[in-house]
Amino acid sequence: MDTAVVVRRGVPHGAEEQIAALYWEAFGRKLGAALNPPGRGRAFIARHLHHDRAVVALAADGKRVVGVAGYRLGGRGLTGGGVRDVLSAYGFLRGLPRLAALSLLERSPESGELVMDGIAVDPAGRGRGVGSLLLTEIAAVAAEHACSRIRLDVIDVNPRARALYERHGFDAVRTEQTPYLRGLMGFGAVTTMHRAVPARPGEGNTGSLEEQER
Repeated sequence: MDTAVVVRRGVPHGAEEQIAALYWEAFGRKLGAALNPPGRGRAFIARHLHHDRAVVALAADGKRVVGVAGYRLGGRGLTGGGVRDVLSAYGFLRGLPRLAALSLLERSPESGELVMDGIAVDPAGRGRGVGSLLLTEIAAVAAEHACSRIRLDVIDVNPRARALYERHGFDAVRTEQTPYLRGLMGFGAVTTMHRAVPARPGEGNTGSLEEQER
């Protein structure tokens, strides 16, 4: 475990481009169909982040982001940008097919569920426990919001990420074959994984996630 890393909640102001760069490095092949070219895609991500929907790992200096885990809760995820934003950034004719590609990546939480919106670690920081620190904090976020489980999707070309999730108690519940996406986004199957979130003593889910977010 890297003791020089500090984990905090929320995207620090001024770190938006770092977050976008990490996301693009991790998911650029998947996101490229909707947001290419890379420079414009990273700029779009940075411009439309929801700052309160992430857990980040910072280097000891507190300035450099070495890892980020986004999540979707209460109707919002880390990466934002709606129909109007996409059409404004890419134009109407080029924007429409990009919206269709983005719709393939949409994942909406069920009641009592936190959905992970991606985890990305700087290549230089991999193998040092950063991903584990992020997942531990995500579990704490889920528990504080009275979620009963965490859900995520992992693609078939990322076995390292799946191994990390399994070490943290995630179990595969179903696999969807997506051969039609292999040429477009680089993967041919998506596995959905769940991790139960134990209820805290004396706490219960007294309202919807939307109500708790108000």
